[in-house]
Order: sequence, then C-alpha cells, then structure tokens
Amino acid sequence: MTIGIEKVDIHKGVTVKAFLDNGATGMFADKKFIEKNGFQIERLDRPSKVTNVDGTNNSGGLIMHKIECNVYYKEHVERMRLDICELGRMEVILDMPWLTAHNPEIN
Repeated sequence: MTIGIEKVDIHKGVTVKAFLDNGATGMFADKKFIEKNGFQIERLDRPSKVTNVDGTNNSGGLIMHKIECNVYYKEHVERMRLDICELGRMEVILDMPWLTAHNPEIN
C-alpha cells in the first residue's frame, strides 16, 4: 500500500510503499531509505533486538535509532515512531496495531 511520510521538523514528505505485516512487533523504516531522504534520526534510550520473519537475526544488528514522522494514508494523518533497521527491499513495515486501527479504511 502507498502512504506518505512527512518530516515533522520541516513538513516535507515522500511517498512510500509500505508493507503490512500482521506478525510484526513494531513499525520499522529502512535505514538506507531514511538516510537517502534526510530524515532527522534520534538515538533510542535502549537499543532493541530485531529478528527477521524467518527467525534469523537482522543483518543490521540492534535497533539503535528511530524517527518521529507524520504518516498519511488517504484522509488520515497521525504522528508515529518508526524504528530504523535493515529492511532490504522494503522501505516501511507497519504492524498489527496499525492494521487493526485502520482496517475499515483498507477494506
């Protein structure tokens, strides 16, 4: 699905393909995508471990950073935290709580 992600400091955004993952334990953005688009990153107080869908450790190691951004989907906008890790071909992963909250709009 296509969503918009906007930088909260300068309100400049990009359109991105997001992957909905009902098994994800959080919401994530790809490190290369974030760097390429110049988002302001923040260091996490406590790093967290991330595993891939197949149970292996993520090649990027621990999650050390996050971004705060505005996420746009259709007429809806909300401020969200995305943890930064290596996602490979995906740019953003949205988790089950996001899907649950927005399911009526997606159906």
